[in-house]
Amino acid sequence: MANRIYIVGMGPGSEEMMTQEALHILGQSEVIVGYTLYIKLLGGRFPGKKLLSTPMHQEEERCRLCFEESEKGKKVALVCSGDAGIYGMASLMYEIGKAYPDIELQVIAGITAASSGAALLGAPLNHDFCVISLSDLLTPWERIEKRLHAAAIGDFAIVLYNPSSHKRKDYLMRACDILLCSIEDGRSCGYVENIGRDGTKVETCTLKELRGRKANMFTTVFIGNSGTEIINGRLITKRGYQIEKSTDICRDN
Repeated sequence: MANRIYIVGMGPGSEEMMTQEALHILGQSEVIVGYTLYIKLLGGRFPGKKLLSTPMHQEEERCRLCFEESEKGKKVALVCSGDAGIYGMASLMYEIGKAYPDIELQVIAGITAASSGAALLGAPLNHDFCVISLSDLLTPWERIEKRLHAAAIGDFAIVLYNPSSHKRKDYLMRACDILLCSIEDGRSCGYVENIGRDGTKVETCTLKELRGRKANMFTTVFIGNSGTEIINGRLITKRGYQIEKSTDICRDN
């Protein structure tokens, strides 16, 4: 593993939702680098490792730490929540890695919030879907708005990442207003908070109700397509199978 950095998706945070490959790679690593919260989530699972972290908005510094440690001959793993290639650090590592041609990068897949949250809700992504982040830190809001309009017009099931934060308290409401331009207010929706962690919360609602709900950075939001239903409290997007209705056969006694 020397001269190779593993970019590891650690899933929602609990060990039960990490892949065996991720656990193996972290177990073999000498240095584990990550966002402060993610390093804390790993807890005491990997004693004896050198743990390095940087706070939010220091992603580039975090990546450079990995290359610096790898140049020392250390076996390095960078951890990301969910999947490292889905709103994670993988692309930034490859960009910075152009300056380190002798260091190989390998992405280790993890369970992203779209799939783990969908499992808790039922089957909201069982047909074509798209994922949109509402964070405008790196993407202009005008572009996010265009993507929301396009997803609604295309009748995609939609997953919203980063729906709110301390500085973006009304972004979920704003997104719902955009979607309501093309989608009926009774559209089936749902959301999950703290996936795979203490205090997990799973809710279904209509798009109109969703507009007034509170969300945070640990909430993943699901908006169904025109065929999505809430069935027995679960959010279900149908594939389009034509199910034969059962008939009762009456027999004389």
